[in-house]
Amino acid sequence: MTLTINHTKKTFDVLPENLEALMAMEIPEKKKGIAVALNNRIVPRSSWPGTVLNNEDSILIITATQGG
Repeated sequence: MTLTINHTKKTFDVLPENLEALMAMEIPEKKKGIAVALNNRIVPRSSWPGTVLNNEDSILIITATQGG
């Protein structure tokens, strides 16, 4: 099963159970300053636990950075 994460295909034996589980795998150290779009739609953090992932979904992860 595959997901496209930030324009790169990633293969999983079993997809993570939801968006929250995927984020814990992809960015375990980052807790704040993250925005996620699933199939070109922003998903609020409060909806991550209930957002089920499907084969071939496209996920865009944007993280805030410091600087000017």
